[in-house]
Amino acid sequence: MTTLADVARLANVSKMTVSRVINHPDKVTEELRQLVIAAMEELNYKPNVAAKALAQQRTRIVQVLILEKMDVVEPYYIDLLAGIADELNQRNYTLQLVTNPQLVTDRCDGYIVTGARTVDYSWLKHLNKPLVLFGENQAGLPFVDSDNRQATKSATEFALSKGYEQVIFIGIDLLETFAMERESGYMEAMKGRETCLYRLENRSRVAEQFIQNLEVKGKVPENICFVCASDRLALGITRGLQGLGKLIPQDAGVIGFDGFFLDRISRPTLTTMKQPIRQMGALSVQRLMTLVDGQSLDNLGIYCHASLIERETTP
Repeated sequence: MTTLADVARLANVSKMTVSRVINHPDKVTEELRQLVIAAMEELNYKPNVAAKALAQQRTRIVQVLILEKMDVVEPYYIDLLAGIADELNQRNYTLQLVTNPQLVTDRCDGYIVTGARTVDYSWLKHLNKPLVLFGENQAGLPFVDSDNRQATKSATEFALSKGYEQVIFIGIDLLETFAMERESGYMEAMKGRETCLYRLENRSRVAEQFIQNLEVKGKVPENICFVCASDRLALGITRGLQGLGKLIPQDAGVIGFDGFFLDRISRPTLTTMKQPIRQMGALSVQRLMTLVDGQSLDNLGIYCHASLIERETTP
C-alpha cells in the first residue's frame, strides 16, 4: 500500500510538506503543490480522509447558509458556490448547502453565511462552530466582502467623467451595511455637487415603475446617469428609460453593481461594477479554515476590489 512517505520520496520533499499540501494547500507554493500532486497521482495515493477526520474529531463538512430567497437575488451565487466548492475540494472537505435556518446543525466543522441581515446576527453568534460571513457587518463577525464604498465611488466618478449633467443614485432599501456603504460611496464622489438618491426594493420591475412615475412628475431630465446599487435595479432603470423613448447612453446612462449574468442579458448590455465573487468564495473558505484550525485572524474583514466593466449603457 502506498504511504505518505512514498509520496514524499518520489517528490523529493519531506512528509510534512506532503501533509501540508493535503491539509493546508494555501500554505505551500503552487509549484510545490503541483509537484506533490503529480507524485500522488503517479503512485495512485489516496489520503485516508475519513480516518484523519475521526482522529481529529472533525466532520470534514462545511455548511454554506444562504439566508435570503434564491429567486429574488442576483445569480452570482453560482460563482460564489463554485469558488467555495473549489477551495473545499482542495482540502478534502464537503460542501453542505442549507437554505432554511431551521435546518442548520452542528454536524459540521464551520459555516459560511451569506444573505445575513441584522436580525440574524444574534442567533449566528450562538452557533457552536466557527463561521465567516459573506458580507460586511457591524456585529463583530469575520467577513469577506467587496469594498462597496470605493466601488460605488468609482462608478460615480466614472459617470461624472462622461460629462453627464446629473448623476442620480438608486440604492437598495435596506438598513444593512453593504447598502449604506454603497450609498456612502456615491455621496463621497458627489461632494460639492448636487446629490439626488432614491432607495428602492431590489427588483427590476420596481425600478422600471419608478422611472415611469418620475416621468409623470416631470423629473427625468436629459443628459442624466443613474448609478445603481445592483444590476437588478439597473436592468429595471434601463427598461423604464427605453419605455419613455430615451436613447441610451446618449440621453441617459446606467451603471449597475454585481457583474453576473444580468449585465450581459440587458439590451443594451450594462456597464457595471463587477465583484470577484469566485475569489471571494475561496477567501471565505481560507478564513474559515484558519478558525477551524484554532488560529486567530489577522483582521476581522477582507475587502476585495470590484472592477468597472464598460459596456453599452455608458458612452
